[in-house]
Amino acid sequence: MTLTLYALDGCPYCETVHDALEAAGVDYETEWVDALHSERNEVKRVSGQRGVPVLVDDGHGVTMAESENIVDYVERTLA
Repeated sequence: MTLTLYALDGCPYCETVHDALEAAGVDYETEWVDALHSERNEVKRVSGQRGVPVLVDDGHGVTMAESENIVDYVERTLA
């Protein structure tokens, strides 16, 4: 299973997702994004928008944004 988290350094919402993934013991890769929204082309390509955090779960065919939704998904599906 491949999980990728698109995150911005210092973003509290991204940190919340990191913490949830760590607590669940899930292996994942972090793709650090640029602070400028206009430079987040990879995030836009995978999710259709430029905000972070974004979690991509290739194993389940899921791409999602919004930290609350991601934490809920991690706790219900991946933990």
